[in-house]
Formats: sequence, structure tokens, C-alpha cells
Amino acid sequence: MSGFVEKPQPVQVPGLIHLHTGKVRDLYRNDAGELVMVASDRTSAFDWVLPTEIPDKGRILTQLSLWWFDRLADLVPNHVISTEVPAGAPADWAGRTLVCRSLEMLPVECVARGYLTGSGLKEYLKYQTACGIALPAGLVDGSELPAPIFTPALKAEVGEHDENVPYEEVARRLGAEVATQLRQTTIAVYGRARDIARDRGIILADTKFEFGLADGEPGDRSLVLGDEVLTPDSSRFWPADEWEPGRSQRSFDKQFIRDWLASPASGWDPASELPPPALPEQVVADSRAKYVEAYERLTGQTWA
Repeated sequence: MSGFVEKPQPVQVPGLIHLHTGKVRDLYRNDAGELVMVASDRTSAFDWVLPTEIPDKGRILTQLSLWWFDRLADLVPNHVISTEVPAGAPADWAGRTLVCRSLEMLPVECVARGYLTGSGLKEYLKYQTACGIALPAGLVDGSELPAPIFTPALKAEVGEHDENVPYEEVARRLGAEVATQLRQTTIAVYGRARDIARDRGIILADTKFEFGLADGEPGDRSLVLGDEVLTPDSSRFWPADEWEPGRSQRSFDKQFIRDWLASPASGWDPASELPPPALPEQVVADSRAKYVEAYERLTGQTWA
């Protein structure tokens, strides 16, 4: 069993209908039919939403997503309408709220990999493939791939694993035209972001995107980039000056939290069905520092 250790009650705001409580974000609909997405400070690991929050995390994720959306707008439109906090909402929603277009979200995590690690590495060590894509021999943990690859996954509910699937399965479920669009757009956006990050001394090892379909002219339903984009929660960022294939890389993501939970210090077994413990203050502080460092190194701006 997994999911929320303590599922939060949704905030009630006049004029907003609560739709969903996710691992990090709460989703509402306003009177105009737009979606209101609020990023909390919740964090998750091992398919559990932990009982401890990371201060400022939701604001950092939101502001970093907005920064990236601006730099990707010529490649693909995004779902953001405004950052205005709805009337009557808590003051804490400032900086962590996006008012968005309502889209028909596609049930696929669009993953782009430029380096071999994580689940891709596990599959490679067994079959010399990643999501069924044949890769050259001799690669190790952290190796750069000859070219970025598209390795989609089917989205799972909170507490469940996303399921890696071959590209052909995406085409079967969504149609060849949409599948082709997803693959081409994912690789194009990854390539842009990889180059921007590299200029700032950061390697973008892999990342995942979510797309939806928007209503346009009759017969024309354009692809729109939604959710968050290129944050430490959806991407693996490594310091370029420390990159060394053949070992685990220092990362700006949640690996720090996973490592502590899996260590004897936590007193918890990730393979058990028991909920994980609260994070100690030092782990919380170090985790927040990781998010802040990623934001500052990528944007060049000081986090206030």
C-alpha cells in the first residue's frame, strides 16, 4: 500500500470547485471554466506523499516552470493564462498559483532521455535497450546517449508506478499522428532545454513533459504543454563540472530524500507497506537548498 501518509483537506475558496489533490498540486476549476493549479510544498518518494513539507518548494517549482515556459514558447504553446491569485484564496497561494487553459490531457508521460540512468539504465543492463530502443554496447551509469530518445510512460494514480511502454503502444492508444507529434515535440523541447542548461553549467539528463489537446479550428486540435516543466521534480539535473560516467551523479532532484529514507538512519524499509517517517530538520533544510540552487543556477536570479 502507498499514497498519502496524511491526505490534506482541500482549501475551500468561493467561486472555485476542487477537482483533484495530487502529489504536489491541487487542482480547481473557476467560474470561467479555467483550471487553477496550486503547487504545494508536499514532496513524495517511493510512491508515498511524505508527511513533511519542503518550505518554498511549490513557489520554486511554479516560478521555474514560468521561466522555462517563456523560453519554449516558440516551440510549443503552453497552458498558462495568468498567475493572478483568485479572490478569497489564502495569501500563501501567491507565487504558487497558475490559472490555466482547460485541456484534454493525454494519459502519457513524455520522457526524453539524453543520458543513461534510472529505469533506463536498469533495462539497458538487462537487454541493452531503453523502452525497447536499442542502445550501443559499453554504456554505463551517466553515459551520454548518441542522440536523445523518447521513452514514454503511461500515467499512474497517486501511489502507483508509471509504466514505461514502447512508442508503438502510444501510437496504438492515441493514434499515429498524435504519437508522432508527442515524440517530435518532446525531443525538440528537450534539445532546447538541454542547451540552455548546459550554458549554465548544468546537465539535463532526462525530463518528462505532459501535453494536452486544445480546441482550435474545426479538425485542428493543437498540442499544448501543460503541468510543470523542467523542474527538479520532473527532471534530473546534474552539475556539469562533476559529471563522471560510471557512477551515480550528484543531482538537484529528490534523490537526497530517497537516499535518507532508504538509509538505516530513517529506520524504514521502502519495501514495506508501512508509511514512511517524517523527515528530520537537516534533510528538509538540505532539500530546500537543492531546489534553491537549481533555480538560481538555471535562471541566474537570486531566490528571495
